[in-house]
Amino acid sequence: PPPQTAVAGLGEAPMKYIASCSFGKDSLAMILTIIEHSLPLDEVVYCEVMYDNTTSGEYPEHAEFIHNKAIPILELVYGLKVSVVRADTNYKEQFYRPRTKGERIGQATGFPTLWSPWCNGYLKRKPMQDYRASQSEPLHEYVGIAADEPKRLERLLKKPDVSAPLADYNITETKALEMCQAAYLLSPIYSTHKRNGCWFCHNARLCEMKQLYIEHPELWAHLAEMQSAAWNSFTKRNSIFDLEERFKKEEAQQ
Repeated sequence: PPPQTAVAGLGEAPMKYIASCSFGKDSLAMILTIIEHSLPLDEVVYCEVMYDNTTSGEYPEHAEFIHNKAIPILELVYGLKVSVVRADTNYKEQFYRPRTKGERIGQATGFPTLWSPWCNGYLKRKPMQDYRASQSEPLHEYVGIAADEPKRLERLLKKPDVSAPLADYNITETKALEMCQAAYLLSPIYSTHKRNGCWFCHNARLCEMKQLYIEHPELWAHLAEMQSAAWNSFTKRNSIFDLEERFKKEEAQQ
């Protein structure tokens, strides 16, 4: 079928086609769809959020999948160029950065909030903006939005230089997962999580925070150390210590 979120630039000035990839099921199924339908693709771009200079913001099992399985498959099996971009800062550095305005001048910035989600700005949007600015050709970006995500698709239609191959070919989130399974490109994160995201995400579901507490105590310890230095709680309602107390009580009742 003809693309509905049209690929821009065909027959016009030279354009570079990139696929923005988190290595979740939707973005990997998107790449498989691009390959299947012979859509133009010059580069796969992955923005890796870092906790500190050496520790990824990805859950360890997802980071292992990305770097030791998925990227090699895309490069060696499919012949794709894969680029990893990172911010020139990290979550820990920004957390401890002294505040320069307001009532808490000199204190650590603290955890991101609903009103100030600095993690997205510094660690995701800016490195991708820098990547785009570094390119000499105009860019067309493919994103992994499935056919059954109407709200996200509605926002996408306002961006002429972005398209969603999954939606164009009527591929749902369920179908995307099946495609990744068939291609041996499904991250192990989906055995315990419905979505992939940073392990320090304050918007994670409660069950995901509990899994982090149980399965990755070394990462939870980082959050506990930060909570001790923070002016605000980890989530809108709970500090890391509140969550820890809750999880301990739940374990004791089992």
